[in-house]
Amino acid sequence: RVDTVYLTDTIVLTQEPEALIIKIDSSYLLDDTLLNPLSYIDSSIDSMYLEWRDAGLLKTHERCIEMPDNQDVPDEVFLQRIAALPNVIPCSYNKIVRRFIEMYLYQRPGQVSNMLAMSDYYFPIFEEVLERHQLPLELKYLPVIESGLNPNAVSKMGAAGLWQFMYSTGKMYGLQINSLTDERRDPVKSTEAAAKFLKSLYDMFGDWNLAIAAYNCGPGNVRKAIARSGYSKDFWKIYYHLPRETRSYVPIFIAANYVMVYHAEHGICPAEVEFPLVCDTFMIEENMHFKQIATVCDIPMNDIKKLNPHFRSEIAHGSEKTAGVLYLPSQYTTRFIQWQDSIPNYKKKELLNDKLTAKPYNPYRANGEAVVYRVRSGDNLYNIARKYGVSVSKIKSWNNLKSDMLQIGQRLIIY
Repeated sequence: RVDTVYLTDTIVLTQEPEALIIKIDSSYLLDDTLLNPLSYIDSSIDSMYLEWRDAGLLKTHERCIEMPDNQDVPDEVFLQRIAALPNVIPCSYNKIVRRFIEMYLYQRPGQVSNMLAMSDYYFPIFEEVLERHQLPLELKYLPVIESGLNPNAVSKMGAAGLWQFMYSTGKMYGLQINSLTDERRDPVKSTEAAAKFLKSLYDMFGDWNLAIAAYNCGPGNVRKAIARSGYSKDFWKIYYHLPRETRSYVPIFIAANYVMVYHAEHGICPAEVEFPLVCDTFMIEENMHFKQIATVCDIPMNDIKKLNPHFRSEIAHGSEKTAGVLYLPSQYTTRFIQWQDSIPNYKKKELLNDKLTAKPYNPYRANGEAVVYRVRSGDNLYNIARKYGVSVSKIKSWNNLKSDMLQIGQRLIIY
């Protein structure tokens, strides 16, 4: 077997480490993304991890993210490791890819540590679906760059969930999105939708790097880039014809693949997270409040919340016509089955009245009084508005904001 790493600047590595052919082509190396690779990372990615850390549910040891004494890793080391990746999708290595690898290793080691912890739960889900659809398993790294493995991540454009589906694309691929449920946040259903979408993109372009680029900017933009480049199907030849934000998408995908595999070689280890790694799926045909399930079955409330981000409120919605999907830790399966019929009757009037089931419950504004919110790292107006059940425009109006830009520590009044 001969492993080939395709490069832009250009280094080709065959199976023998000594067999290096180096040819310099700097035409691709003067890009704005190189100046500040962190600009690619959406600030909402960190929001869930910050909340969990504040609640004591996530612990990142300093020894796991200590800055290495020597950050000057030779290109040959990166090359050999990338060549050894068991991938179907061709991987490139150049200065652009290197900058994104360094971004993760030296500027975002805490995020890598957090994602490693969550990957123990999410990667088996991704791999099962990708395998069933006969897709390359390394596509599981797309949610790493899309959402940082945060199912609650929301982009400034409104894309949501692990795979960052826009509303229209999610609906196109069968995801239920309404006032009660958002299946873009369901790890299983959103992965099914992503697999179908990615397969259609590969069938369209016949190249995985182009399919990945199209996942980010849409097939229309990739077609335009191909036409402008003289109809090349090489990602690096259409690089400068792609939208600016998409140029870095394939390089950062390769970088994410690298750091998730070789994190230990750089002194990064998984954070400790209180998250149930094994769960069972239940189809429910009537509404159940999370508090009902937690109390009757003696299941930690935090576990129910973490496993079911697709419900917009703390109510799991289901009916005989449209059953809802509820995920619970496997150790409570017998208990839930035993008490399932009794759960909806526990404090039904208090927890399942028409007002609460018709509109997502907002614990932050239950008494109607104003709330003072202090902006934290990773916040944006869209996430804050969703958290408090109000619109972005109202928050801007209440606080006389002229733009969507926020400062850490800034106070916002929310009514």
